[in-house]
This record gives sequence, structure tokens and C-alpha cells, in this order.
Amino acid sequence: MKIYLDNCCFNRPFDDQSQIRIRLESEAKLKIQEEIRDGKIQLIWSYILDYENDKNPFKERKIQICGWKKYAIIDIQENNELLEIAGSLSQKGIKKYDSLHIACAILSQCKYFLTTDDNILRRSNLIGSINVNDPIGFIKEVLS
Repeated sequence: MKIYLDNCCFNRPFDDQSQIRIRLESEAKLKIQEEIRDGKIQLIWSYILDYENDKNPFKERKIQICGWKKYAIIDIQENNELLEIAGSLSQKGIKKYDSLHIACAILSQCKYFLTTDDNILRRSNLIGSINVNDPIGFIKEVLS
């Protein structure tokens, strides 16, 4: 099964762990990464993940997140089809970078797009062509 984790998802373990939701999402995301390392789940990477991660002001986080690229089976690059998909998602009220992430997941035929971004999760019913979930929901739905 192919999945795509957006930048918010990759950064979740670096967020303030004093909040229970953040701590649980972090643990779920770490379990998903374990499944990726074990070859049970296939990770998709993209140019937009590289772009956003390169803007990360925290060097340690940037290095750790970039390290996951080696586990990806596909690295999606920008192309016209991707931009068309992203454009249609933007018209539904999804932000530009988020639309690009989701378009990468759709174009690479991922079964799941994982995020911790509430705006994307609230609009997931507008996307339709891919399962959108947070790490906890994914664990409950797929790995339990």
C-alpha cells in the first residue's frame, strides 16, 4: 500500500508534546514510519516535501525529515498533470502547498494521504479521489 505523509505529518514529533492530541499523533506517525522501514507500507516522496523541508529553520529537524526520502519508492516531480490536479483542489478551498501535496499523492496512486492539518482534514470530503486521514485514524483503520 502506498501512502503520502505531508510536511505537517513529518514535523509532528517535533511539536509541543504536552498536548495529548499531538503526543498521540506523534506516536501514531512513528508507528507508521516503523511500518515503512519494515517494508509493510510504501512511502511516496515529492519535490514539494523537499521544498517545504528546505525552508525549515531547524537544521536537526530538516536533516531527520530528509532522511526519510531514502525509504520512498517514488519521488514525484512537478508536471502539468500534477499542476492541473492541484489547481482543481485549490478551487475547492485547499491551500496552494496543500493542494500540491495532495496532487502528488493522487498522481502516484496512493491509497492514503496523511496529515495533521485540520484545514485539510475538514475538507477531506471535497477531495474524493484518495483517503485523507490523520496518523491516528490511519492506525485505527489500517493497522489495528
